[in-house]
This record gives sequence, structure tokens and C-alpha cells, in this order.
Amino acid sequence: MDFQLTEEQRAIQEMVRDFAEKEIAPCANEIDQRDEFPTEIFRKMGTQGLMGLPFPEEYGGGGADTLSQALAVEEVSRASGSIGLTYAAHLSLGCAPIYNFGTEAQKQVWLTPLAKGEALGALALTEAKGGSDLAGSVTTTAVLKGDAWIINGSKMYVTSGAIARSINALCITDKSKGHRGLSMILIPHDAPGLVIGKVEEKMGLHGSLTTQVFFEDCRVPKENLLGKQGEGFKQAMITLDGGRIGIGAMALGLGRAALEASIKYAQERTAFGQAIAGFQAIQWMIADSAMELEAARLMVAQAAYLKDHLQKFSQAAAMAKLYASEAADRACWKAIQIHGGAGYLRDFPVERYYRDNRLTLIGEGTNEILRMVIARNVLRDSK
Repeated sequence: MDFQLTEEQRAIQEMVRDFAEKEIAPCANEIDQRDEFPTEIFRKMGTQGLMGLPFPEEYGGGGADTLSQALAVEEVSRASGSIGLTYAAHLSLGCAPIYNFGTEAQKQVWLTPLAKGEALGALALTEAKGGSDLAGSVTTTAVLKGDAWIINGSKMYVTSGAIARSINALCITDKSKGHRGLSMILIPHDAPGLVIGKVEEKMGLHGSLTTQVFFEDCRVPKENLLGKQGEGFKQAMITLDGGRIGIGAMALGLGRAALEASIKYAQERTAFGQAIAGFQAIQWMIADSAMELEAARLMVAQAAYLKDHLQKFSQAAAMAKLYASEAADRACWKAIQIHGGAGYLRDFPVERYYRDNRLTLIGEGTNEILRMVIARNVLRDSK
């Protein structure tokens, strides 16, 4: 097994790191405080070729692999969790379903502008009365009438829903078939009957827009069905598997930022006549964070490797997302503790890292659900 990045992967990592340090990090605190979408930064990311990084060049993408995508998400998230989440969701949830399940015409019309950075994409799964129980909680309906789908219902927690050019929505197209009656339909931003709800006020990830969307006799062309009718649940599961690699990478970026801030502060802050980095209690917290984040990085890389080599990666992605999110959570908590009273102030970024990372334990499958998924796989394979 080769643990070294390829020249291309390293070049992408260095390019994104340089961009994030120069263009994102200096305004990350302002984005958090003002809670406004950073349009200009995403325009620049499009110019850098980041918005379609893992998709073929023929659709305006960069032709990079999944590991390169994870590296890019980690570097962006290290600078700003808000931008990291929006970026990860755009690639994994907004673009990937169109690339994976769309027709050639759908890719040309809908994926290409997203990959070029001309617009953002989104995914709408969760509803008010459901969440983890995706198969049994969808009530949004899509009825085919003539040459159009008529969609009624609502979704919530839609990242970038307020500004996305297209929203991939999971709908019931045949109530009699249970989860086999679910289909994914691409909803244009200007579709008649699409109503954007309020932008949610969140604990963290300010600047990443989380919205409700409503479908009120929303009319969408028949050809906007992704894949075949009845394949929506399977498509959603495949999409979430890929998205978990991105959330794991996002957590890595935030955990790494917290660790780096801890190291810097511990070497500068003095107490009892020496830098606090000299105290065993501080050293152990730094050691634990460094060790756990390194283990998480290997797990994210393994999941990306399996995906790129067309091997089963669902369990690896679940493990990577779960472990990375919790490792980052511990690293962020320890960073606040190392900073002492200063860590509780907004003058220091570690409290923002902690707030931003909490979403990684919930999004793309709560860690409680992922433990069930992993256990079921392990028990099944042991028979």
C-alpha cells in the first residue's frame, strides 16, 4: 500500500491550501459574524477550477479523483467550515447525482454550469417529520401529468437551497411501492411553484445557507427525472455514501485548524514560569488530537481509494465520517480547554471551529445511525 500522494494530488492540495490561506482564512471570522453568503469567494473558487474538481473536463470539471476532492475539502474547511460545507455539499450532493445518474443531455445542461463554478447545486432529502428514516418519511409527491411532473410537498435543511441553480429532490412517484416508489427529480431554480423558505439561523456554519423549500404544484419537465422512476432511494444512498467522505474531510480540516491553533497558543502562553506546552496535561491533549486526526485522515483516504477503484466503499465511508467527525469534535474541545478562558471568547477562532464541527456529527447520517449501519455490515459479514 502506497501512503504517498501522487504528484497531481499534492499539486491540488498545495494549490487549494495556498488559495484558502490567502482568500478564505482572512475573512473567515467576518463571514461567521455577518452570516452572509460569500459570493465573491465562490466566484474565485470557480475561476481556480475547484467547483467541478472531480468531474470530467468535458463537463467543465478538473478530472481529479476522490482523494483529491477530499484534500480540497479539508484545506477549504481548515480555513472556514462554512465555505467547506457549502463546497462539499455542492460537489457531493448538488453535482454528483447529475453526473452519476443523469443523461448526457442533463449533464450538458445542468452539470456543466455547476462544474464551471457558474452556479451552485443542492440536494433536498429531509422533511419536517423525518430525518434518519429516509425511506419511510418522504411525503413530497411527484405526479406525471402530460409532459411535466407536478410536485407538492416540502423539504428542510437544504444547503444552498436559496441560491442553487438546481435542486435534486427525492419524491414519491408511486405510493404503492414503498421506498421503491421514490424517484429523484432535478428542480430548476426558476420552476413555477418552487418557493424558497427562510434561511435558518444556526449554531455554527454561518455563511452557509440552510433553507426550507416548498413545492406548490411545482411544474418540472418530464425529462428532469434522474435515472429511472423508482430508483430514487438507491440513488440517495449512493449519494450519501460519497457525501460522507466529504464530511469526513471537512471534519479533518476543522480538527486540524483546532490542533494547529492549540500548538501555537501552547507555545506562546506562559504560566508558572514556562510555556504551557511544557506541561504534561497540555502535551497529552495535543498528542491525542494529533494521533486521532492522523487515524481519521487514513480512514478518509481509504474510503476515497475504494471509491476511486470501484470497490465497495459504503462501510469505509461511514466509518471515516463517524470517526473523523468525533476525532475533530474532541480536538476542538481540547483546543478550547488549552486556550482556557480565551478559548471561550470570539476573539479566538477555536470556539468557531467547535461550533462549526458539530454539524459533521449529524449531517450525511447521524453518527448514531452510522453505528447501526456499521454494526449490521459487520454482523452480516461474520456469518
